[in-house]
Amino acid sequence: MSSVLSDYIKKEQMLKQLQEELNALGSSSELRKELEFKEKLQALMTEHGRLARDVCEMLDPSYRSTSGKSVKASTTDGRKKRPLKVYKNPHTGQVVETRGGNHKVIQEWKAKFGNEEVVGWVVEETA
Repeated sequence: MSSVLSDYIKKEQMLKQLQEELNALGSSSELRKELEFKEKLQALMTEHGRLARDVCEMLDPSYRSTSGKSVKASTTDGRKKRPLKVYKNPHTGQVVETRGGNHKVIQEWKAKFGNEEVVGWVVEETA
């Protein structure tokens, strides 16, 4: 029980320290200037019907091209697309293309020939 109490006291002290740091930041003139700039910029964007993305594209034309590439390369759930691997079985000549490791034929090959050997059968890997 005392460990819970000591943990509570430590967290309380950390909270007090963070609150003091936050108060110090709040009284900073630099922070006030940045907040004022942000508010004015947001008001200007609202007035002209623009989004932050639009402003970034205006100021840096390469902004969209760099951010667009990552969107195209990702799948619908936000994860990066796995590379396409092409395996060729040297014993049968059978070719299998897969992006995952749970392909039925690949699993059969690994069970029969071993993981190390089948991994060596990758003839092409593309993003």
